[in-house]
Amino acid sequence: MTTTTQTPALVDSAWLAEQLDGGSAPRVLDVRTPAEFETAHIRGSYNVPLDTLREHRDDIARHLDEDVVLVCRSGQRAQQAEQALASTDLSNVKVLHGGITAWQGAGHPVKEGHQRWDLERQVRLVAGSVVLTSIVASAFVPAARWVAGGIGGGLTFAALSNSCAMGALLSKLPYNRPASCDPQFLVDQLAGGSQPR
Repeated sequence: MTTTTQTPALVDSAWLAEQLDGGSAPRVLDVRTPAEFETAHIRGSYNVPLDTLREHRDDIARHLDEDVVLVCRSGQRAQQAEQALASTDLSNVKVLHGGITAWQGAGHPVKEGHQRWDLERQVRLVAGSVVLTSIVASAFVPAARWVAGGIGGGLTFAALSNSCAMGALLSKLPYNRPASCDPQFLVDQLAGGSQPR
């Protein structure tokens, strides 16, 4: 069953599972970090991290002539990826509603690898640690409380704008970007139609 909204077009995990089992499977692009992808992903999906997709969207779009379903952890980054691809005039792009979390919650299989923390969990750890440290430090240096206020303001802005500067910064850390994250390799893989891991 496909659920359509104005933009983006949303599909649920049951629809995607049915399509993947059928003869006309869409190309699934997972826009999470390589570390998140390595932890668990839909078998046969391509890992094209969101920042890589944004930077190379025209090259990537040239190789997306069949139906495409974008996947992330919860659906937010996939919607951002869909917005980035919208400027390329692709009309065959959909977003998996609820992301890999909904996919796994529905009991659909994933290919599992080395377990790593997802990006949202990393953001919670860093933000919480900075707030806690600044509150404790404010007992000795009262101005340190403003650091906690800054983090709170940043998280509020992230929620209102549906973006996350801290997440974008953390995604660039070596932990989240294994050496295999080569944009040209991703484009070549899509162009050649070679099966992803």
